[in-house]
Amino acid sequence: MAEQQLLDEIPSLDLSHFTHGTPAQKAGFVQALGRAYNDIGFVAIKGHGLSDELQGRLYGAIQQFFAQPVEEKLKCHDEALAGQRGYTPVGRERAKGANVADLKEFYQIGQELPEGDPDRGQPDYPDNIWPQNPPAFREAAIEAYRTLEAAGKQMLRAIALYLGLDEAYFEDKVYHGNSIVRAIHYFPIENPDAIAPDAVRAAAHGDINLITLLMGASAEGLEVLRRDGKWIGITALPDQLVVNVGDMLDRLTNHKLKSTIHRVVNPPREKMNTPRYSIPFFMHPRSEMDLTCLESCIDANNPKRYTDITAGAFLEERLREIGLRK
Repeated sequence: MAEQQLLDEIPSLDLSHFTHGTPAQKAGFVQALGRAYNDIGFVAIKGHGLSDELQGRLYGAIQQFFAQPVEEKLKCHDEALAGQRGYTPVGRERAKGANVADLKEFYQIGQELPEGDPDRGQPDYPDNIWPQNPPAFREAAIEAYRTLEAAGKQMLRAIALYLGLDEAYFEDKVYHGNSIVRAIHYFPIENPDAIAPDAVRAAAHGDINLITLLMGASAEGLEVLRRDGKWIGITALPDQLVVNVGDMLDRLTNHKLKSTIHRVVNPPREKMNTPRYSIPFFMHPRSEMDLTCLESCIDANNPKRYTDITAGAFLEERLREIGLRK
């Protein structure tokens, strides 16, 4: 019964049990998280430190940005950055293996490093592109980035313990990690007959990174592919983040922790003319991180599945597969 319930909906956990709980609460969080990531690859987390007020400010700012004319938004687009900073217009990104682009536009924010930091200006750390309007965009985005990064580091500490590693295993690997806040606008479709028959807001895919932390989207539509092949809708309470395993962590753990395929489906035809906004934080390590499968995750029943690769090389490979890198 417990297994069926786990598969029907993603587990809800409280990150404060790990960060400020008793030893028993901390151990319980680690085991519950590991079971969920073994099974469905998704959890809903509260106690993450991201306030309703900050979420409201950021969502308000991105809605104002995307409401601007295309020519204004294109002032924040740099083709050379392959969507890794600033604005990426409609029709540029598709899921790996998909024939048509997703029905979305997005804006990406990376590490905001101070003057004099040795990583600043390096190829993985181009300067962020900030819009003139709305003026609240920059401050809210940077604050959300730092809050989500801190929560993600705690999640990785729990994952490390579950894997039998030192709790700080990921710390140096995600220091100035190549992480991204992505603000997504799934734009209204005024004429559904004018789009390709198989075009959806986000086609079935796995995330590239270690873990993804998603703050509540503005409308329903996120679905996860269960192990039995059934798609189930994912919802979270207003105070929760949805946190899922990405392909890099799947590779590192030899598929012990599952990067589960998910998608964002189109709304019913009568609601196609309504927008949807979503803000995931894609937590990446530094590009030099070795994603070679951990020896502890390889055995006779689960032989090594993946070739050795670094995080940077894997990211470049995937950016080409989804159409952002030429």
